[in-house]
Amino acid sequence: MKRRLLLAALLIFSAFASGADAPITIGQRRELFVDHFLIDKLSGTHLQLHAPRDEGIALKFDKPWEGLFSGYATIVTLDDGRLRAYYRGKAVANKDGSEEELTCCAESTDGRIWTKPELDIFEVMGTRKNNVVLMSAHTATHNFCPFRDDRPGVPAGERFKALGGTMEGGGLTAWKSPDGYRWQKMAADPVITKAMVPYKYMFDSQNVPFWSAAEGKYLAYYRVFEKDIRRIVRSESTDFLKWSAPVLLEYRNPEMEAPIEHLYTNQTHPYFRAPHLYVSIAARFMPGRRVLTDEQAAAIKVNPGYFKDTSDAIFMTTRPAEGAEHVGFYDRTFLEGFIRGGIGAQNWVSRTNYPALNVVPTGASEMSVFVNQDYAQPTAHLRRYSMRLDGFASLRSGYAGGHAVTRPLVFSGRELSLNFSTSAAGGVKVGFEDAAGKAISGFSVEDCVTQIGNELDRKVTWKSGTDVSSLAGKPVRLRFSMKDADIFSFEFTK
Repeated sequence: MKRRLLLAALLIFSAFASGADAPITIGQRRELFVDHFLIDKLSGTHLQLHAPRDEGIALKFDKPWEGLFSGYATIVTLDDGRLRAYYRGKAVANKDGSEEELTCCAESTDGRIWTKPELDIFEVMGTRKNNVVLMSAHTATHNFCPFRDDRPGVPAGERFKALGGTMEGGGLTAWKSPDGYRWQKMAADPVITKAMVPYKYMFDSQNVPFWSAAEGKYLAYYRVFEKDIRRIVRSESTDFLKWSAPVLLEYRNPEMEAPIEHLYTNQTHPYFRAPHLYVSIAARFMPGRRVLTDEQAAAIKVNPGYFKDTSDAIFMTTRPAEGAEHVGFYDRTFLEGFIRGGIGAQNWVSRTNYPALNVVPTGASEMSVFVNQDYAQPTAHLRRYSMRLDGFASLRSGYAGGHAVTRPLVFSGRELSLNFSTSAAGGVKVGFEDAAGKAISGFSVEDCVTQIGNELDRKVTWKSGTDVSSLAGKPVRLRFSMKDADIFSFEFTK
C-alpha cells in the first residue's frame, strides 16, 4: 500500500512538475476548472464540485416493449438542435442479449417534453406503430450505443454510427445509419472481439464510441473486469472497423491515491463547449451495499433480484489531446458523489441512478444530464438534471478571499471572457504575469476592474480596456484574485 501511495504521489508530481516550465498552448479554446491541469498555485481558493439540479421525470419507459429493465440511454444532439434519446427497451428479466431487448428512441426540442415517434420500421407486439429502431440483432440491442459522426467527409450513409454487443455474442459489432433510424452492420463480424481484450469478462455494459475532433480518430471506452472489479479501457480506430488493443485506464487525484471502485458505465464524451476535454459522468456501483429491507422492496414492487446493491453517479475527466501520458488515466479530482440517490426507497435499489451518455444543451444558459432511475420497477424512467453551462465545477473563494495562479499559458485572441458568479459583496479580478511570475504592467490585478455579477460571457476589463492581444503568443500566467465567487471557465476570444 505504501509503495502504491508513493508511486501515485510521484506520478502526480511529475504530471505537474515536468510541465511547470513548458507553456501550455490553449489558443482560443475554453478551459474549465474541473481539474488541476492548468493550476500552479492555490491560496484561499479551491476547486468545488457542483451538484446538478433535479428537474423531475423527463421520459417514462411506459410502452409495453420498454418497461422495468429499460436502460443504457444515449442522448444525441441532432443537426437542427433537437435531441434524440436512444435506449434499451426490456420488459422482462432474463439473460443479456435476449430477443426481448430492443433499441428504442424518443425525441425532444428542449429536453423537457419528449415524444416517441411511430416509425413503422419493425413490427413489435403486433403493431408497427412503435419507436423501435433495432431488434433481432443478435446481442447488439443489449447495449446499443449510437453517436452522430462529425468526422469531416463522412459519407451520408454513415452519418450515425454505433457499437453494441456482448462477450457471449462474440464482441462489439459496428453499425451505420444515414438518419439514426434505419441501421445496418458495417461488418458481418464483431470489430472489437473478446480475443482482442485480455480480460476474463467484458462488454456487459454501455460501450461508448465517438469521433474525437481533438485527436482525429474514433475512440471507444468500454467495460472490462480487472481483478473482479468493473474497470474502463480505451481503444482507437481510424475507420471504425479496425481497433487497437485496449489500454486500461487508471485514476488520479492530486491529494491522495484514487480508489479503484466499480464503475458500471463510463459515459465518456467530448464536452460540447470544450471538445478537447472528455467528461465522464459514470455510474458508481456498490455491490452488496444493501439499503432496503425486504418490506421496503416489496412496497415499491422492485424485482426481487435488484435491490441488494446500490449506486450513484460520479464525475471525472480525461484530457488525451494533451499527449500520450494523458491517454491512460482519468482525473478524479472529486471523489464524492456527483448525483446522489433521491429521497425515497425507489432511489436506492440496484442499477439505478445510471447517467445517460452525453451532457447536452437544453437552454441559452443551461445544459442537462439525464439519469436512468427506478430501475427494475414499474415506475422506471429517465430523469433530467440541469446545470449552468460549464457548471460541473468551479474555482471558488469564500468571503475571506484568495487567489489562484495558472501555469504558463500561450493564448491567441483579443479579449478574455469569464463564466463566473459572485455575491453582491464579492468580486473577481484577473491579472497577467510573465512566466517567472512578475506582474505585467497595465494588465496586473491592480489594473483590473473588479468583475461583479453572474454571467456566462463577461469580457474582463483593465484600465486600458479589454484588448489583451499584445500578450497573445507569449507565455503568461493568469492570476485570479477572488472574494465570495466562483469561476467556471475562461476563454480568449477574437
